[in-house]
Amino acid sequence: MTRTIVPNIESLKDLVDQPLGETEWEVVSQDRIQQFADATGDHQWIHIDVDRARRESPFEGPIAHGYLTLSLVPKLLGDLLEIEQLGNVVNSGIEKLRLTSPVPAGARVRLRATIKSYRGLPTGGARVAFGVAVDVEGAKKPALHGTLVYVYLA
Repeated sequence: MTRTIVPNIESLKDLVDQPLGETEWEVVSQDRIQQFADATGDHQWIHIDVDRARRESPFEGPIAHGYLTLSLVPKLLGDLLEIEQLGNVVNSGIEKLRLTSPVPAGARVRLRATIKSYRGLPTGGARVAFGVAVDVEGAKKPALHGTLVYVYLA
């Protein structure tokens, strides 16, 4: 994996429509799934009851919460992109998101990202939309794909 390093927020506009690459693989363990369930209160059996999920789930075992998969994106995006001279970043929203494939417990995932748009702000920051996809090792379709928006502040 090669991390893209830019000197400032304005430099992001030069990267529009260019792939940022893909991260290293990261394991989504059953322990991580349990911790997410505990943090969110979402204790649905398909995520945390390993024996029942093996018996009854169409996925033949427990799977990660879709929102757990989404929650990995900021960390993984930070693995792909570093902005020097950055004051702060705010997650501004999601323009489109689809959960298209499950993430089985123990699977490895990685992020692919592209800057889809850049809009400078009067404050010197920028609104940046990223096209993202989280791949599951060995799966035909990504676990999720969509457009996430961040506001970068100088």
